[in-house]
Amino acid sequence: MQVRGVHHVSINVEDVDAALGFYVGQLGLVQRPDRPDFGFPGAWLDAGNQQVHLIGGSPPPAQGQHFALQVDDIESVIGELRKAGTDVSDSIPVGSGLQAFLNDPAGNQIELHQVAAG
Repeated sequence: MQVRGVHHVSINVEDVDAALGFYVGQLGLVQRPDRPDFGFPGAWLDAGNQQVHLIGGSPPPAQGQHFALQVDDIESVIGELRKAGTDVSDSIPVGSGLQAFLNDPAGNQIELHQVAAG
């Protein structure tokens, strides 16, 4: 078996419209028009070459689970998010990169990750 990468992550959100406002309006993901009607609310979003799938439902209790969005300039992104009223941590070094954390409106934790240059 040879895994080529992560295609998508799925997360539960209590309010799909509020989550769309956050993921599209603040984080800049792009909503895909091709999500079939599965009989429950949700949305598919492009995050670069990967996807985030929103599923209408109760998020699980926070126990450290998260997913990471790679950004080019973490300090600029933190500044933009804070200007928009989003609570986001300061960046901290991890390995040779930087990371910061925030929560979506449903309480799902998101890591912002800047890979080290070079």
